Amino acid sequence: MQKKVFQLLVDNTSGVLSRISGLFSRRGYNIESITAGVTADARYTRITIVASGDDEILDQIEKQVAKLVDVRDIKVLAPEDSVYRELVLIKIKAAAKERQAVISVADIFRAKIIDVAPESLIVELTGTQSKIEAFISLLEGYEILELARTGITGLGRGIDNVTYLEDLED
Repeated sequence: MQKKVFQLLVDNTSGVLSRISGLFSRRGYNIESITAGVTADARYTRITIVASGDDEILDQIEKQVAKLVDVRDIKVLAPEDSVYRELVLIKIKAAAKERQAVISVADIFRAKIIDVAPESLIVELTGTQSKIEAFISLLEGYEILELARTGITGLGRGIDNVTYLEDLED
């Protein structure tokens, strides 16, 4: 089993995300993460999907997704030619005497403390999956009250493989 990161440009219409996830569900494909957001042009949404499977399944996913009506462009974001990031928010139980230790670990990872309450902190960290996993592993001695991860989003490096939005118009 391997992972592939697919970047889709789709029409920004209601139900598009449902149709894409429905295709995965009907075919029994696994989505490891999915993120979506409007592009610089509000008519289009960029969706990043991380899927796992063998080569045959991953090729089939690419072909099936490309056939969907709303999908204007699909690319595989190869790790060596792309930048991936993920966001995590972590609420950590930390009384006043424990805060400095948590803040010190956060500083090492260039994480931000975005909320302080009498018994907890919320830390925001953006980075690669391995960076986020390393940070979480260093919090083992603390009680993580809540954790929210966005999943991977990414872009290809450079300008050689850019899809220009005006080229997508019919």
